[in-house]
Amino acid sequence: MLFLDSSDPAEVRDLFSWGTLSGVTTNPLILSREGAEGELEPRIRAVCGASKGHVSVELLAESEAEMLEEALRYHAWEPSRICVKVPLASEAAMRVLAALAGRGVPTNATCLMSFGQAYLAALAGATYVSIFSGRVRDMGYDARPVIAEVREGLDREGLASKIIVGSIRQAFDVTESLSAGAHIVTVPPPILRKMLWNPQTERTLREFNEAWKRRGGRE
Repeated sequence: MLFLDSSDPAEVRDLFSWGTLSGVTTNPLILSREGAEGELEPRIRAVCGASKGHVSVELLAESEAEMLEEALRYHAWEPSRICVKVPLASEAAMRVLAALAGRGVPTNATCLMSFGQAYLAALAGATYVSIFSGRVRDMGYDARPVIAEVREGLDREGLASKIIVGSIRQAFDVTESLSAGAHIVTVPPPILRKMLWNPQTERTLREFNEAWKRRGGRE
């Protein structure tokens, strides 16, 4: 399954027209890079209107009370669509994740780099556990064993969390992540477009078309 890693409503609408996407992930870096200005709510509502499935929106607050308040505010915008991204960087974040799961709010435990983090998030009831493949590799490790270990643990214990792999740097990362056991890969628009393109496909079609033209296009 593929999600789109974008906050641009026009691009989201265009790429969802392919019929291949099942959700959207956003984060503060994506929003800033894609020129989001002013209030966040209109932007996220526009993304919801241009897509289907869960739309992940990341918390910015750091204290437990502020995180929970922010999460419930986001979820209220589109309760059937908004998935709250909780960066798993503190004990407070774990408590917020568990509280949201207890209220039936979809959650995406994000910025995960290890089996331990993903396992804790899954035990707390996270809807999704997001492993950052590119960031894991930045630390000098192969992300595939982490993905495989998390998938094995989820399956073994019957935990409902789904693995999202993000921080995708090249098209082959998608293949590797899915092969390692990811349920979902969230793909930036340029990578999604690269997945469609293959030079041999272009050469083959050009050969077919040129052969047809040489014979005058006759049946």
